[in-house]
Amino acid sequence: MSDFSLLTLEAILPFIAVGFAAQIIDGALGMAFGVISNTLLLTLGVPPAAASAGVHTVETFTTAVSGISHALHRNVRWRLFLRLAIPGVIGGALGAYMLSNIDASVAKPFILAYLVAIGLFLLWRAVRYPPRERDPKIVEPLGLIGGFLDAAGGGGWGPVVTSNLLVQGASPRLTVGTVNTAEFFTTLTISVTFISQIGLAAFTQATAGLLIGGVIAAPLGAILAKRVPPKRLLFLVGSILTATSLFSLWHALAR
Repeated sequence: MSDFSLLTLEAILPFIAVGFAAQIIDGALGMAFGVISNTLLLTLGVPPAAASAGVHTVETFTTAVSGISHALHRNVRWRLFLRLAIPGVIGGALGAYMLSNIDASVAKPFILAYLVAIGLFLLWRAVRYPPRERDPKIVEPLGLIGGFLDAAGGGGWGPVVTSNLLVQGASPRLTVGTVNTAEFFTTLTISVTFISQIGLAAFTQATAGLLIGGVIAAPLGAILAKRVPPKRLLFLVGSILTATSLFSLWHALAR
């Protein structure tokens, strides 16, 4: 049941702050909004399917604003965008349906351990910067897997897709912008699938706060992605990915 009837500024202010901070990080680095927001909702006792549904409902709006901002700042490679968005939509629908009907948490620790390793590798690449930039070859499978894990795990599109494209040598700025823009279509599909399966149970004052903070911050992330030097951007992506994956892995193993 929705608790919008109890909506007050004092109640949603902490969620506005979390949504703002999470979206600044996500818009600038191409990851973390889903992981941070979903972890917060789960900590508050929200069921996994409802938490993921709420986060993706918020992300439908934040990624729309973020995607437009990245496009205006010329942070998007449109051919790469299409190669990510189409399989991302398919994977997102499958993941949302699975989480709504069965428990997909068994594989989560293995996925998180993999992301920790990717994060450490990106940190190593940042230390040895500049690497030789090249067009990524493995794209469509990343979109499919990233969309699936994003829905089933409550966050994962950015960590999986952004990090793996960077490992393949893609430009940090264009990768962040393109992944954020493609994410809109994935999150929209995931949100619609969740609503068709569990109804409107995910719409709470927590999601309202995350939405307000996220929409305010979305244009700022695109500006940061354009202005932060590539080496620093690569280092920040590796740091955020390693830290959030380690925390989520510890949380998953402690349950």
